Amino acid sequence: MNFKITFLFDGKCPLCLREVNFLKNKDKLKFIKFVDISSPKYIPKDFENITYEEAMLNLHGILSNGDVLKGLDVLVFSYDLIGMGWVYAPTKITYFRPIFRILYKFWARNRLKLTGRENNLKLCNSNLSEFK
Repeated sequence: MNFKITFLFDGKCPLCLREVNFLKNKDKLKFIKFVDISSPKYIPKDFENITYEEAMLNLHGILSNGDVLKGLDVLVFSYDLIGMGWVYAPTKITYFRPIFRILYKFWARNRLKLTGRENNLKLCNSNLSEFK
């Protein structure tokens, strides 16, 4: 395949799944490879050594050249690929970018609590044993 980005996502997060399913449906050219970090088949060494815990704390995307994008940059890049970059256009405005980054960091750090799931540390610790 001719993937431009490998999009690491938490398959146990209902909102993450909604986003991934939306992107999959719009990705007609199949530029995005989706990898569920909550799968027992997820092996960090195959994905730039991004551990489960790291991936749980912040969205990660791996470009075809091996560069790693994090957080909001993964979404911006992915939406550009599907021809819907306009959705994240405000995040590219110099004055607003820091605000969007702060909001995203808040979301990333609190998403499990906000979606009624266990806290990050407890969940990460329980799943890390699967990958050792």
